Amino acid sequence: MDKKTALLSIGNIKNFLLITISIFIMAVGVYFFKSPNNFTFGGVTGFAVVIAKVFPITAGNFTFIANLVLLLIGFVFLGKSFAIKTTYASTLLSLFLMLFEKIYPMGMPLTDQPILELFFAIALPAFGSAVLFNIGASSGGTDVIAMLLKKYTKVQEIGVALFISDLVMILVATFVFDIRTALFSFVGLLIKSFMIDGIIETMNLRKSVTIVCDDAEPICEYIISELHKSATVNHAYGAYSHRQKYIIFSTLTTGQAVSLRNYIREHEMNAFISVSSTSEVFGKGFSSI
Repeated sequence: MDKKTALLSIGNIKNFLLITISIFIMAVGVYFFKSPNNFTFGGVTGFAVVIAKVFPITAGNFTFIANLVLLLIGFVFLGKSFAIKTTYASTLLSLFLMLFEKIYPMGMPLTDQPILELFFAIALPAFGSAVLFNIGASSGGTDVIAMLLKKYTKVQEIGVALFISDLVMILVATFVFDIRTALFSFVGLLIKSFMIDGIIETMNLRKSVTIVCDDAEPICEYIISELHKSATVNHAYGAYSHRQKYIIFSTLTTGQAVSLRNYIREHEMNAFISVSSTSEVFGKGFSSI
């Protein structure tokens, strides 16, 4: 096995581990907080809450069937890699939901605090969905529709695409449940959409570092050998001192930027450092273009 194949294997294992953890968190939010309160903001799981109240089918079984149909659509229009990850994620979500139904049947909400439960019903699935979207996967269902909207329309934010695709759930909930439930669901969908975009941006946050120094060699060596990143070096001169200077540019993760800052503080006291945040970084060592 060559190095490239090994890295791909490690990356795949990491992705599927992230999918498993994310789906478990999502399932907890859906089963213990979303379904008992009839919150219907988002996804096939939200629509399953409505269907389970009207027809003799459990939310878990309906979720499995609907995800299968939408998964086939995703395979055709979004590609094989997406389909494989989403198949695993959607199947696992259905299994978790059915497992929870067997282990801990829910006849009523966990608490008498709907606002508190609304928070968990929003936050847990939003976090799980954000992680999935960030690695090119989804939990299936209307997430597939949202990704299609993002790919084939002018909608660029996945949270906005989710809001559009799931808004119909709120309209259905208005007729199936009471207006109070529909309002809770609308607020939940709105917050969830913003949360997903915010979480994805936070996960992709990087630091652009600019360093002005007298000697670039030790700093570049640290960036390459210790942080396993690269840098660009420009020659310059000081406007006040007229002495030769070096300007180093590099893009790092937050942790790497802190390590570099600490190293420079210990070894290059005369260096000037400027650090700014950026959430759109593409190229070798980061996201693919």
